[in-house]
Amino acid sequence: MTNFVDGTAFNHEQGNRARKLFAAVVLAALDDAIADDKKYGNGPEQIARWANSRDGREVLTCAGIDPNDRVVKGLMAFVSRGVRTSVALSREESERRNAAQAEAA
Repeated sequence: MTNFVDGTAFNHEQGNRARKLFAAVVLAALDDAIADDKKYGNGPEQIARWANSRDGREVLTCAGIDPNDRVVKGLMAFVSRGVRTSVALSREESERRNAAQAEAA
């Protein structure tokens, strides 16, 4: 019984690691699209093309993201904002956004 529980916990942990790895690939694709948007002006179209491709849909699914139209539109909106993922996910950016929302209210 103990071996079964240990094996299940190990498999669950491995699954979480794989999901995080695929999520990192999604973040890298977003950064690449943002760079393309700054350089060529076609970033949102690039991320939409990638997300709708077979490989993109597979990566999104493995990252635990349902690759539907709403998600693709959200990815396009994120790229069009032009904020890199490392900045958008930072604590300083989160605090800045919260402060801006508090001032607006």
